[in-house]
Amino acid sequence: MSVMFEQRTHLSIGDVTIDDGFWSPRRDVNRTETVEYQYEQLEEAGSLDNFRRVSAGERGDHNGMWFQDSDAYKWIEAASYVLTSRDDPDLESRVDEVIDLIAAAQDADGYLNTYFDLEVPDKRWTNLNTMHELYCGGHLIEAAVAHYRATGKETLLDVARAFADHVDRMFPEQIDGAPGHQEIELALMKLAAVTDEDRYRDLAAYFVDVRGNTDRYEWEDAHRDDIATLDEWEGDEGGANADGEDGGADADSEDGGDADGEDGEDDEDDSADEQWADAEVKPYDASYNQAHAPLRDQEAVEGHAVRAVYYFAGATDVAAETGDDDLLAHLDSLWENMTQRRMYVTGGIGSQHPGERFTRDYHLPNDTAYAETCAAIGSVFWNQRMFEATGDAKYTDLIEWTLYNAVLPGVDLNGTEFFYDNPLASDGDSHREGWFECACCPPNLARLLASLERYLYATDDEGVYVNQYVGGTAELSVAGSAVSISQDSDLPWDGTVTLDVETAEPTAFDLRLRVPGWAEEVSVAVDGKDVETAVDIADAPTYVTLDREWDEAEVSVEFGMSVEVLEAHPAVAADAGRVALTRGPLVYAIESVDHDRPLHHYAIDPTNDFEATHREDLFDGMTVLDGEATVPSLEGWDGKLYRPAVETETENASITVVPYYAWDNREPGAMRVWIRTS
Repeated sequence: MSVMFEQRTHLSIGDVTIDDGFWSPRRDVNRTETVEYQYEQLEEAGSLDNFRRVSAGERGDHNGMWFQDSDAYKWIEAASYVLTSRDDPDLESRVDEVIDLIAAAQDADGYLNTYFDLEVPDKRWTNLNTMHELYCGGHLIEAAVAHYRATGKETLLDVARAFADHVDRMFPEQIDGAPGHQEIELALMKLAAVTDEDRYRDLAAYFVDVRGNTDRYEWEDAHRDDIATLDEWEGDEGGANADGEDGGADADSEDGGDADGEDGEDDEDDSADEQWADAEVKPYDASYNQAHAPLRDQEAVEGHAVRAVYYFAGATDVAAETGDDDLLAHLDSLWENMTQRRMYVTGGIGSQHPGERFTRDYHLPNDTAYAETCAAIGSVFWNQRMFEATGDAKYTDLIEWTLYNAVLPGVDLNGTEFFYDNPLASDGDSHREGWFECACCPPNLARLLASLERYLYATDDEGVYVNQYVGGTAELSVAGSAVSISQDSDLPWDGTVTLDVETAEPTAFDLRLRVPGWAEEVSVAVDGKDVETAVDIADAPTYVTLDREWDEAEVSVEFGMSVEVLEAHPAVAADAGRVALTRGPLVYAIESVDHDRPLHHYAIDPTNDFEATHREDLFDGMTVLDGEATVPSLEGWDGKLYRPAVETETENASITVVPYYAWDNREPGAMRVWIRTS
């Protein structure tokens, strides 16, 4: 990887206005439905009442999961992003009320965690691996930074700084260890950016480097009588190795199976994990939270997927801030391992339910896929940071793919039901839910959709990057001149993009346009005149650079878009004899609601053509793919369970596939991303 440390900077949310045919309706739903709905859930789940009871000096009877504070913090962050781009006095007042609850619950020394204050106030910082104190604190800090940037108010920022100062006094002076669930690393870097306090950067770097270099977690596992534990969950979660979600037993058996459940095979990896499901205490597994080796010595992405990408995001911030090109290059090698061996075709990551984790290379089961929504969101965070540190288009390209195919499926089109895990095959028993006992994903979705602006454009000393093709306007400064970019995009249904560029005065700079990896060809014109791009489409994703003096110009871009029939690496046993259909930035899936046969009957010839049809009657406009398939003839099967294969004939049938993100928004039924070949 070529390291380029002239750091790129994404535009702030207030400098970008989104007005896009695809994304604007979803963001409107996020603002008017999801954010409002999630506030109601915070009340119903008792999350806010936990803060009220702490401030009143009560003890016992904490509501919900021990890390439930983080749900409130993520809601504040999402609401703050909304306030950045929209004046909403009612929402701002409600945010202020929640901040007052949080501030009133903070201890005089800066410590803040309602579970500990209500349940085990004498055991703070005794169980770093499980108890999520630093994880919750990280989300507090992120919320505070977002709120400060949105409103200029320091009410929550003061709370976050007091907490960070408390942590700085504790680590490593009194405690040598890292958070069991990463999050505070990247949050501290954000706090340092708004306060210009080097000690927050130093603390983030400490947490990045100490993981894998301390025996703190082993000590906790051996001293369970002396630390804070979770008796009510230990039977399911494995005590000191629990994350409150699905536990963390090691999955990397050498002879584990690769079945996805669709063919009736046993997955020995999953079975190996299940043997610990009812055990009183699971064995400690350092890889679960990436503590099995120092980061620079890790050869593959391991363990709990959300923790991993949060960790890598924070480490990327540290590497960029310190100019550590060796660390950045190592992070790129982990990215290559993830994307080439351990990532679903959707961009989803984390293939196994127990441990919500990465397992081993090419283990990508479909109907038992975990692919947690939070993990996809964390991947976006990490990729954005890797792009800003390197300028490499492969990272912004994966952001686009992940947004459409691994993030969006996590919420229904009405904005009030959510997928925690995202299977790539279902027999009809997988459905979004209104809320979860562990409700990390819904507010994570809300904060990402509300902050989409920050992923669209970036600047450096030489010019502007157009990273995502989303309609709207951007106001920025390049070479001391004010620049306005208005974008009109037909994505994801068509590859036509138009950008109107205006400058306050004639200014020379580079305009860099991302060429997506899915593009079959690219053509660019400025004011109607074709521009030689000098881009080999085989090298995509990459950037087309338009280096000229800008004044007022229209840039027209056309990306070739057609149906791609993909197959998986031969080592992915779950996808053997199957293909997946994509078009542009979208992965497609077959749903039973569109077909009169069970989905396993359908087989397609990979060489057949599929027709893209835009249907305005489907979800307010959606492009579907129509084609021909074969199904087994049902003639002659009466009274027979088996017969010679030579007697079985096939017949033609029509097949329709819809974007994967939209599945389970109509009648309940089966779904497949990977379809059998004929």
